[in-house]
Amino acid sequence: MYRRFTFNALVFLFGQQGYSQTCCSGGVLLSNNLGLPNEGTGVLTFGLNYDYNNLNTLNAGAGKLDDDSRKRITNSLLLGLGYAITDTLSLENLLTRGNQTRTISQFGNENFTGTTGIGDPVFLLKYTIADLPGANTVLNIGAGTKAPLGKSDIRTDQGILLTADLQPDSGAWDGHGWLSFNRESGFNPSATFSGNFTYRLTRQNHSYLNNSSTYEFGDEFHMNPGYTDQLLMLNTIINPGLISKYRKAGMDRINDFELANTGGEWVFLRFEINTQITPDPGIALRLEVPVYSYVEGTRLTTTLRFSSSLTFKLDAIKCHSDVTVTLTCIS
Repeated sequence: MYRRFTFNALVFLFGQQGYSQTCCSGGVLLSNNLGLPNEGTGVLTFGLNYDYNNLNTLNAGAGKLDDDSRKRITNSLLLGLGYAITDTLSLENLLTRGNQTRTISQFGNENFTGTTGIGDPVFLLKYTIADLPGANTVLNIGAGTKAPLGKSDIRTDQGILLTADLQPDSGAWDGHGWLSFNRESGFNPSATFSGNFTYRLTRQNHSYLNNSSTYEFGDEFHMNPGYTDQLLMLNTIINPGLISKYRKAGMDRINDFELANTGGEWVFLRFEINTQITPDPGIALRLEVPVYSYVEGTRLTTTLRFSSSLTFKLDAIKCHSDVTVTLTCIS
């Protein structure tokens, strides 16, 4: 069953030709979907995530404009693959496929653009440290890269080359740093404090606009501290959680000059519910609402975001054999 599920997911991700888009103020945020757990030596973990991002709020700086003529909607499917080399060392790979639509309505006319396709994969090497910085705490450190394996030169049906924020790939190798921790609460044995921090160090796409320019997205920092409790409902363990999300993105650069209407800061609250269907899989539902949004210049930002995930694991296969040879001599 697991093999069939994985095969179908991979076919969806890579079996069709198409194009996707990302958005400079939203889109598929890879960093938010990193962090599969290390389940022990030899265990293979799968995480299938669905992400819906509705960008229907037009901001100028921190102020919201009374303008609903523009809208973007992103639907993304992300497949995480994690393998535990040892109890402390593991590998993680995040593969993405997304569909994005952009609608602009002005003067009675509607301009619609929709694309679907493969996005950027991320590769991480992670190390787990128990009881650091204190007892009942697990610290995870990771480093890796985002590979430019998608397309960054997509054109419309009319032959117009799409700008970088509409391309499925940045066209550059980016560096990723990742850190997370989980700590049991001292006042409530069933509660956990957690934090997830990522930093993306971007690099230039030297083939932008038919090799005539360079383009570099702004560096990004994400900080997601949270609190999770544990409840028993209908003979099922439920883990409700409240996560505070902070994201800061630097301004993009074209030919080493800062590009207007890029970069900003965002604060979200995420309400989530996690549960485990014994023994597998794990299911999570998440709803994000914006608390504060500041964008450089004027552009769309997230109005509402919803995501869900399904996580399961394949235990290590350990093979051994005992061979006994008996020699009987008869004379």
